[in-house]
Amino acid sequence: MRHLIGKTNIDFIGMRKYSFGLSILLALIAIASLVIHKGFNYGIDFTGGTLVQLKFEQRIPLADARIILAKNNIDCELQDFPQTNSVSIRIKGTEAGLSDKIQDIFKTEFPQNPYVLEKTEYVGPDVGKHLINQAFSALFWSFVGIIIYVAIRFKTGVWGIAGVLALMHDVFITAGLFSVMNKEITITIIAALLTIAGYSIMDTIVVYDRMREAMRLYRKESLGAIINRSINETLSRTIITSLTVLLVLVALFFYGGTVIHDFSFALLFGVVIGTYSSVFVAAPIVYEWELRKNKNRK
Repeated sequence: MRHLIGKTNIDFIGMRKYSFGLSILLALIAIASLVIHKGFNYGIDFTGGTLVQLKFEQRIPLADARIILAKNNIDCELQDFPQTNSVSIRIKGTEAGLSDKIQDIFKTEFPQNPYVLEKTEYVGPDVGKHLINQAFSALFWSFVGIIIYVAIRFKTGVWGIAGVLALMHDVFITAGLFSVMNKEITITIIAALLTIAGYSIMDTIVVYDRMREAMRLYRKESLGAIINRSINETLSRTIITSLTVLLVLVALFFYGGTVIHDFSFALLFGVVIGTYSSVFVAAPIVYEWELRKNKNRK
């Protein structure tokens, strides 16, 4: 597998300043977008809203329901249950009469298809704040766990911190893209961000493993040469792994339906940025750390 794209001799360490510059630029764009939009565009899970579930006599295609509601200026999330001909509608806002308004729309648009109101639920903003805290807590403790794991495995906390900085870079820039595009951050997107973090650190650990092995085999070489050698030797594996994952995600993005569209979009971008960071961010951070540490000793 390593020879499928041939032997490479790319100076990744020599390009680190350009890659760091690109990462800083992407981070600044994300920060600027957050300032302009006054934070993330949180979905119903976080801001609170109304859930209305209707059971119809005949199944209504979800695409038709989405068009009808959009025509009436209803911004919502939809989910259908084909086994029971039910449609779940989640709308931002808890104002009085919202459930009745939804029911009137379907009664007018589908007069020949009667329905039964299965349930109406309201999620207040306090519950949303609790979910936001839980989401950020999940991200934080996953980062802490990764630092501990990498530090134990490679017997150095620096590699763990560098790996976590790289995956934080991936998660933040992916979330920043959602801010730039004004897409909603939902529980599903949080799950995608955690998946990106896992994928990113997995890719980084493959490079770290090769670096550790190369340090034993090529003791006379400089750290920069060892890191370049390690990245080049794992480059084919990195590209092939990423391409196979991307093929699946492209299929999900185009054919998976509206419900998982944003989820697959986040993973699609996250895999690309995660592959980039494992090569151009994580290992170069280790190199910069060691370089500066040696200078301070001198």
